[in-house]
Amino acid sequence: MATSGSGTPDSEPSHASWSQAILRTSSTTGLDHEGSDRTIVDAVLAGDRDAYRHLVERESASVVRASHRVLGDLHEAEDVAQEAFVTAYRSLASWRGDGPFGAWLTRIAIRLALRRLGQRKAVTWIDPTGSLDQTAAGAVAGMTMSSRFDPAAIALNAERAADLRSAVASLPEPYREVVSLRFFGELSLEEIGRQTERPLGTVKTHLRRGLIRLREMVEPWSDA
Repeated sequence: MATSGSGTPDSEPSHASWSQAILRTSSTTGLDHEGSDRTIVDAVLAGDRDAYRHLVERESASVVRASHRVLGDLHEAEDVAQEAFVTAYRSLASWRGDGPFGAWLTRIAIRLALRRLGQRKAVTWIDPTGSLDQTAAGAVAGMTMSSRFDPAAIALNAERAADLRSAVASLPEPYREVVSLRFFGELSLEEIGRQTERPLGTVKTHLRRGLIRLREMVEPWSDA
């Protein structure tokens, strides 16, 4: 496989081919799963399309998980994950290699998932156990251990979790991206700084201010 003048691999694969790649192990290249991100990406850009399967196989679970945290629907999360892999493939030459490939890919997936969430007319059922991390969720949802066994409380907290995700999606930038990458994408503050090209202090400030705005948006639900 050749690359185009812009450094993008030619013969772009379809979404279906990435789905199939996730389910099987490629044996057509000399690369193994321990190969460095840079080595694999360079191989793809040099014309080895099959090398990309290693990245798909390695990162698919985490990308689907991050997308599912945003959307709360597995089928939609799988669709977004496939779209993220195709988008990353098209933009492979732009990856700087100054952080894990998975972090760069997660940022792409989170953006796509947030876009899809914003297009919804209604928010679907969300599993309350899949909400933001315990600290953030506890601060805004007020869910107690005893309420987890109460069907009515579970339904109420599921609704609040859905509203919480919508609230995150409605945050203004740069807060939305930082909060989403931290809690949906599980990126460290250092990784967020590298991916967004922001100083660590700025990332911390954006995260803190974003959480303050988020609390202000959801506090009425906690008091209900």
